[in-house]
Amino acid sequence: MDRNASARIRPGALRTVALGAACVALAAMAPLCIGAQVPIVGHAVGATAGLAKDPTLALALHDISPANIRHTDSVLAAFGTRHTLSDTTSSTRGIGAARRYVYATLGTISTQCGGCLRVEYDPAMVPLPRAPNHPPVNVVNVLAWLPGRDTNRVVVLTGHYDSCRCALDPMDSVNDAPGADDDASGTADVIELARVFSHRFPKGLHATILFAVVAGEEQGLLGSTHLATRLHDAGYRVSGDMSDDIDGNVSSDNGHTDSTSMRIYSGDPDNSPGRELARYAGELGALYHPGISILEVYRIDRIGRGTDHEPFVALGEPGIRTTERMEALDRQHSPNDVFSHVNFPYAANIARVNALVLGALGAAPAAPDSVRIQRLPPYGLQWRVSWQPVPGAAGYEVLLRSTTSPKWQRVIPAGDSTAMVVDAQLDDLWAGVRSVGTHGERSLATVVPEARPPRRPTQR
Repeated sequence: MDRNASARIRPGALRTVALGAACVALAAMAPLCIGAQVPIVGHAVGATAGLAKDPTLALALHDISPANIRHTDSVLAAFGTRHTLSDTTSSTRGIGAARRYVYATLGTISTQCGGCLRVEYDPAMVPLPRAPNHPPVNVVNVLAWLPGRDTNRVVVLTGHYDSCRCALDPMDSVNDAPGADDDASGTADVIELARVFSHRFPKGLHATILFAVVAGEEQGLLGSTHLATRLHDAGYRVSGDMSDDIDGNVSSDNGHTDSTSMRIYSGDPDNSPGRELARYAGELGALYHPGISILEVYRIDRIGRGTDHEPFVALGEPGIRTTERMEALDRQHSPNDVFSHVNFPYAANIARVNALVLGALGAAPAAPDSVRIQRLPPYGLQWRVSWQPVPGAAGYEVLLRSTTSPKWQRVIPAGDSTAMVVDAQLDDLWAGVRSVGTHGERSLATVVPEARPPRRPTQR
């Protein structure tokens, strides 16, 4: 535009059209871009996307104890170091003492609920990729299973109990690495939720809940990779995995503090199972108000960082990272990650968000699979959406949103049918189908169409 062009544009001719995207248009010309309009079908949904509250799950939130999380964190930090290569025979120091403590604590919880939890060690000999010559190391997860009516479907919560001085020497397995925030705080949350769920749901839910305290995260996600592969190879359907990693810090080195919000990371694309799990967590937060607001971040993890949901995501499972808003990078992976810096009421609030996802997903039927869409003739403005029946589902709902909207916008009840015609242009929208249980429990939505890579030019 030349410098005199503004004189030729009438006032008001430059405007913004906003529906998921900001666009500039000239009056008397079509807008350069607009957001897709979601048709008025079904009914509108707000931040909760039509989810229904479970009174028992609401009570479980109140059972979560910051004092219990504090106690567990203090014991783990007192083991000095929990490095993957640290002492395994001492009763007071090293990763061996830590895992025996975790196993004993989960065993006590199971005894208190009449044996409702199945507690086990989950060992694997794996090469240590970050050590010279990659020596084999025995990585031992500690698992507590709360069996559900569907023993082939599982919802997973992980926290890693290993620690390191990686900022100084990644292979130092002798000197102190208390790891009070990274990740004794997440481990303590997992153990506390095992206690709460064993008390509120001793007979289990629809799906099996797996409380997994994993090892080897600091050395390359070793324990979680073994666990994700074990579940996948055994034929389990993972309805969701959350990595509870670094949950207790509320201040950063620049003086900023935040004890009222947390982050949830989910990887691309926008219709991925992990992104849908993140939406589900946000919807539950809006429904139950767990005492903390959720910042959804649309990337797999922080820049250049990673944690234990990633092996699940790599296998096509829904996986997210739940974590604190303010990281103290000057203390992480060092002797300075000490107990006094952890805020336990804040860690308990993150645990409440984890509890919502575990409880809601665990109580709901499985998400529909094999969802298909078919354009109907003659004009292609109507689509047939179909799916396979889901055991335990009383009905289904079809969800719609603009491709530029982060949240579902419309819901269409489908009854107990496994197909319906949607009067909407799905070329411009995302559609999803979710199962509905007999008491209003709702699964994740299975989103269509699937993402696809661009076509490559034909070779000549």
